[in-house]
Amino acid sequence: MTKTVSGQALFQWRQWAIELAKENGVDTGEVDWLLQGLTPLKSLSLRLGTYQTQIDIPVKASLSELTEKWHQRINSRVPVQYLAGETPWRHFSLTVTPDVLIPRPETELIINIAEMLAAQTSITESAGHWADLGTGSGVIALGLAHTFPNATIHAVDISPQALKIAQHNAQKNHLAHRITFHQGSWLTPLDHLKGQLTGILSNPPYIPTQTVTTLQPEVTHHEPHLALDGGFDGLDCLRTLVSTSLDYLIPGGLWLTELMVGQASTVVSLLKTQGSYTHISTHLDLSGKDRFVSARKAL
Repeated sequence: MTKTVSGQALFQWRQWAIELAKENGVDTGEVDWLLQGLTPLKSLSLRLGTYQTQIDIPVKASLSELTEKWHQRINSRVPVQYLAGETPWRHFSLTVTPDVLIPRPETELIINIAEMLAAQTSITESAGHWADLGTGSGVIALGLAHTFPNATIHAVDISPQALKIAQHNAQKNHLAHRITFHQGSWLTPLDHLKGQLTGILSNPPYIPTQTVTTLQPEVTHHEPHLALDGGFDGLDCLRTLVSTSLDYLIPGGLWLTELMVGQASTVVSLLKTQGSYTHISTHLDLSGKDRFVSARKAL
């Protein structure tokens, strides 16, 4: 239930939250991120304090609930995206819960790469069937649906809880009619589409098991390990995707995945060893490091 709070009271709360963030090494910008997720206030208004004169500002939580949320951020290192319940990604507003991985800015590039590679081929990739494997919050499926308006998008996840979030995000962003959701492991739910997929994209679990517990507490203690843990060397899921995708792709179909920095050369070798992939390429992330690998099924 939406509540209201005076602009002056919210201003004072913001000042308190910023000071607590400074004292505990948390980015002070996250205070405004939380407030933008729970109020209609925009970033500029928050920074300039122009909202102070407003008598009633709608808030999705009372001041005491806001305080509890901020203590969770400071003391338990709960990610601010989970506290706000949503996060921006490309031009979408996404609901996120601890059932799904928080989408990263780097993953936005996988849609740009898919669009670029589709423009370089004679295959009509703006249509056909595309699959997002391990969809999580649904971000890649949403990006594909928006970028290829004539395509049919299939979003797959083994987690029923994640699929519920992905379906909600599709409805929230008015793309539910473009995406079909399937529960199951990787390509198994798409057996009826063998040999028919124009493109397969994935941001699979790729972090080595022993590394998962050494990550930032925001990740280790709060994000779903099912979406992080890629096995002993982090490559279990990637090996599966390399070996199984050929049966599902059309000749010349696109295979594209995100991976951890340092894994690209190994994945390229796996694709070459498979023997039926061509046009194998690596692609850089926002930091200039190899973060994606693409290939095509041989004609």
